[in-house]
Amino acid sequence: MTQTMPKFSEFKDTLWYATASDAPTTTALKGEVKADVCVVGAGYSGLTTALELARAGVSVVVLEREEIGFGGSGRNAGHCTPTFTHFSLPELRNHLGTPWADRLIQRQTRANDKVAAMINRYGIDCEWEQNGYVQGALFPSHLKTLRGHMESYNAVGARTRMLDREEAHEITGSPRFYGGWFHEEAGGMNALAYARGLGRAVQQEGGVIYTRTPAESCDRQGQAWVVKTPQGAVRAEKVIYTTGAYTVAGWPKLDQTFKIMRVFVAATQPLSAEAQRIVLPKRTTIQDGRGDIYVYKYNRENRIVASMFPMGARGRDPALTRKILSERLKWLHPDLREDPRWEFFWFGELDMQRRTVPRLYSLAPGVIAMTGLSGRGVPTGSMIGGILADWANGTPEADLDLKLEPLSRQPLYMSVAPQAALRSYRILDNLRAKRQKAPLPPFA
Repeated sequence: MTQTMPKFSEFKDTLWYATASDAPTTTALKGEVKADVCVVGAGYSGLTTALELARAGVSVVVLEREEIGFGGSGRNAGHCTPTFTHFSLPELRNHLGTPWADRLIQRQTRANDKVAAMINRYGIDCEWEQNGYVQGALFPSHLKTLRGHMESYNAVGARTRMLDREEAHEITGSPRFYGGWFHEEAGGMNALAYARGLGRAVQQEGGVIYTRTPAESCDRQGQAWVVKTPQGAVRAEKVIYTTGAYTVAGWPKLDQTFKIMRVFVAATQPLSAEAQRIVLPKRTTIQDGRGDIYVYKYNRENRIVASMFPMGARGRDPALTRKILSERLKWLHPDLREDPRWEFFWFGELDMQRRTVPRLYSLAPGVIAMTGLSGRGVPTGSMIGGILADWANGTPEADLDLKLEPLSRQPLYMSVAPQAALRSYRILDNLRAKRQKAPLPPFA
């Protein structure tokens, strides 16, 4: 029985597709090839895995159903902030335990070092700017939470600091914040250009990438695994699945390890020089600090690239959604006189699961899969390749930086839990702001 491919959001609507350098030359697989390792999925995770292996002299083949960066790697907003989204570091230690939490924290908090090194080593033209990230405080009590983040991240070697109200205004251009948390190592990029650059790097190191080549099945034949495709097969000692939210077939029930949540991203016209002096004058990435986040940065053309999660009519009604994006930006920057025109608008899919940290699944001897990036695409997808490559190179399970788990299905409530959480964050933030007599942004 033929499986129907899920309907993913349109890839070619993205700003990155319109502005990224051309993809490296690839072809579809025809016939059978051999490799030490077969990687399924040509996003950040699969490509960095392949790159690590190829550099170590391991023969590696990457299979991609569509094109390089087709999934979250080509649709995300291009933020590269080496933190964890949902959990504080103490909470993460409670969830993952020793030694797994500390190993993962070390990988994640140093992820931007790896990103910058790969960009520099391979000359990847992806609009990389490392101008930092600010999480603002829109009501006074939020500063205590942000101070806790600063202390815990600095304790593991990150370079972060607190901002008072004056410096928050100076860096972000917004007078709305009571202060903020500044992570100076954070950066931003053209998301698809980075993925395509990683693809070229894999090829440069001797790895082979086949696009328009879905992995339809994986079966044991003798001492090897055979990954079958429509017109051929890869015979490999080991197989790694890195398809995330864009998983289609390939391995039974792998697509049940997460629930899809959508996010939307939009980009304005290039802003004038005057507007750039008012909005993000230091070209940082900014998150407004609300649980129902509004996060934005510049691209190379001086467009504001902003993202939010759909909620109710927001995301479904294009005119209303653009109005919300504009009103929120103008509220944060009341001196902005230039009306934003959201010339690009697109969606992406996130592979959400309960812990919002990556999950590493043992599928069979010699076969593993990783899902659950949950929206932490650039830094997490970039650092996870090192862990997957360690496994392929024979690192004992107990010494890996992610714990191998049996395949597990996400509970049904995860279909609604992320949206319910966003709504609860919004309500709580509104109550706190009202109690502390802090103004609310429009459409809060």
